Amino acid sequence: MTDAGAVSSGGAEGEWASVAEANFTGSIRVRTTAQGLPLAVKVEAAELHRDPQQLAGELLRLCQKAANRAGLALRKQLEEAGLDAAGLARTGLPTEADVARQEIVAEQDYDTEPQSWLRTV
Repeated sequence: MTDAGAVSSGGAEGEWASVAEANFTGSIRVRTTAQGLPLAVKVEAAELHRDPQQLAGELLRLCQKAANRAGLALRKQLEEAGLDAAGLARTGLPTEADVARQEIVAEQDYDTEPQSWLRTV
């Protein structure tokens, strides 16, 4: 798995990119397609003792965060390639402000605080 937020080209089945995200402690990590579909999920054993709905919510939040960041990265690539503002707007890809706003809302909607600050080393 790559570092959180990394975008790499040449993903599975013609995808233009895959994105990796992790929670604050790194105990839950996902790698998704640019659309947020999970390709890999890694969950440390301690996280498996959480409420299943909380764990599922955290996985979904990370997948959505990865998709938003991948969309932003694609938007930046198109902008660097010379696509004008009107063309960028038609793509529907998120802006930096959109991504920031969605991440703030997601943090408020979900309990993103770790269950414990202690981690096995």
